[in-house]
Amino acid sequence: MNTHLKGILLTTLGVLFVVPDSLFVRLIDAEPLVTAFWRGITAGVMILIGVLMFQGVSAIRTSLSTGLPGVIYMVLMGSTAPGFVMAVTQTSVANVVFIFASMPVFAALFGWLFLGEGIGRRMVLTMLGVFVGLGILAYGSHESKLASWKGDLWALYVSAAYAGALTAVRQLKDISMIPAIPLSYIGAGLILLPFISPMVPVAAQWHLFLMHGLFIAIATCFLTVGPRYISSAEVSLLILLESVLAPLLVWAVVGEDPGRWALIGGAVVIGVLVISNMVLLRRAR
Repeated sequence: MNTHLKGILLTTLGVLFVVPDSLFVRLIDAEPLVTAFWRGITAGVMILIGVLMFQGVSAIRTSLSTGLPGVIYMVLMGSTAPGFVMAVTQTSVANVVFIFASMPVFAALFGWLFLGEGIGRRMVLTMLGVFVGLGILAYGSHESKLASWKGDLWALYVSAAYAGALTAVRQLKDISMIPAIPLSYIGAGLILLPFISPMVPVAAQWHLFLMHGLFIAIATCFLTVGPRYISSAEVSLLILLESVLAPLLVWAVVGEDPGRWALIGGAVVIGVLVISNMVLLRRAR
């Protein structure tokens, strides 16, 4: 298998494993911070076990010696765990994943601000189109019982935090940052611990908490390794699969109708990003 095909396969698997993330948050009957705690702890422990088995303690030491970029990466990644749960519990799943699709826009902005990278006409037009779609989503949140601007803001933060983490880690191309991820997730969980009663909902739902952590652990590893072998445009297109599949899965299982405005705004965001990345791929070829 060539490296390009390997990258596409690993990234696709990562996206497919992250698709049920929102559904797990909907199915688990617990306070949002309790769900966030177990999401971070279970996924973090599973990834940590894998790191220790296949890479050893030295890999963790290496990730801890990456200086400021490594610290920024770990802090931002850790904050996305509770941020995601807060987003899904306060607005519709469709709004969350469509807003997440704006991540390439934040990545381009952060690359310009912190890495001195230029922003071409294609990316400027992409940003304008995405902002139009996000505006439609925001408008629809006022008319939907499921959606709320508070959850939309959490989703926007998570999108920006992921983009910021990926921007920071681009300065560490020769170092695998997978060993840093369990430290981020477990650290975030421990910070939440004094504010919650984590054992109350576990007895009857332990299987949901465990499966939730397992899916996140697998998805995180695949989405950390896979994109190293393919272009950013291909990564962006594959990640858009979650924006399509996650709302459909939640709609099918729990009957959550995303609503007219969410579908229109999401179609604008996804459509703009698909066109933008297809143009980029065509230029690359």
